[in-house]
Amino acid sequence: MTRTFFLVLGLIFSALGVVGAFLPLMPTTVFLILAAGCFARSSPRLEAWLMNHARFGSTLRAWRENGAIPRPAKVMACAGMVFGFVVFFLTAHPQAWLALTVAAALAACAVFVVSRPSASR
Repeated sequence: MTRTFFLVLGLIFSALGVVGAFLPLMPTTVFLILAAGCFARSSPRLEAWLMNHARFGSTLRAWRENGAIPRPAKVMACAGMVFGFVVFFLTAHPQAWLALTVAAALAACAVFVVSRPSASR
């Protein structure tokens, strides 16, 4: 039962990762990291396929081995956070407290991303 749960969850995360590869503001790698974790508990074959994938495998292996994020991915992630905040601010016209809360949450995420070791891609 647990194996099936993680297999289904891994497939859902994989699908979200594929969607994220085509939609600019939706993450790809985060969902694939989650999928790899689920497959590690349910399907060694799917986990191996994902970890050896030509496009995403090196990033997933760097994260698993060292918690590392490639420098270009860090730049893109931080730029995406800034872009997302600007869109939010200009379209939602939030009150100051909400804008500051969202900015603080995004800044915390950016600090986490930047603080990870850099991986060569």
